[in-house]
Amino acid sequence: MRPLILISNDDGYQAKGINELVKMLRPLADILVCAPDAARSGFSCAFSATTPLRLTLHHQEEGLQIWSSNGTPVDCVKLALSQLLDGRRPDMVVGGINHGDNASVNAHYSGTMGVVLEGCMKYIPSVAFSLCDHHEDADFEPLRPYVEKVSKYVLEHGLPKGVCLNVNFPKQGEAEGFRTVHGAYRGVRVCRMAYGSWNNEITTCHHPRGYDYYWMVGHYSDNEPEAQETDSWALDHGYVAITPTHIDITAYEAFELLRSSLGE
Repeated sequence: MRPLILISNDDGYQAKGINELVKMLRPLADILVCAPDAARSGFSCAFSATTPLRLTLHHQEEGLQIWSSNGTPVDCVKLALSQLLDGRRPDMVVGGINHGDNASVNAHYSGTMGVVLEGCMKYIPSVAFSLCDHHEDADFEPLRPYVEKVSKYVLEHGLPKGVCLNVNFPKQGEAEGFRTVHGAYRGVRVCRMAYGSWNNEITTCHHPRGYDYYWMVGHYSDNEPEAQETDSWALDHGYVAITPTHIDITAYEAFELLRSSLGE
């Protein structure tokens, strides 16, 4: 029996990124897509506790089904596992390919990462792919060999319990000193998450009817730009960044200090 991959995203089932991902992974496995019916960026691990959810089948052929839901990315994973698989367990959960960067602290806000964190919490090997290009017609073809390589590895070897992968690709031609070689990136780096922060996040506008309203915008700052082991540095210098991400958020480095000071 061929492997089964469950795919979702936060850009919506019609986004180019998820459809290109399906094409890349179809030779490796049967595919079930269950993704939001429209963009749900920034939904992180949110799920719908007060909204009735619906499922819509858009396409079906041998080895491929494409569904959408009115819910969040996490809702889509939960619905697929509960309602669409007849008890079969996916061999892998994949999020993406996201239109935009999910490195550094962006991972905490990302619906694409919400997909793979949900898969990881179900102990299914899970990987998120993101391209640092928000354009709806972004070029995803240069990602293909890397997506295939990472996916083949995870299908064959799995991942440690409680660990998922956050894989980010720089936009070609924009990284410092970055030169393409036959469409390839400079290489792959396994990285830690960079410390960064968002600034000037709120833009205030005045409506003609007399009230203020606000847009969430902002500018990202890398707070450790010289740290070469981070995902932000890798992306800025033309490398594919792979960040192993743990669902156990315990701060072990503070464990003994706090236990000795506050524990009983």
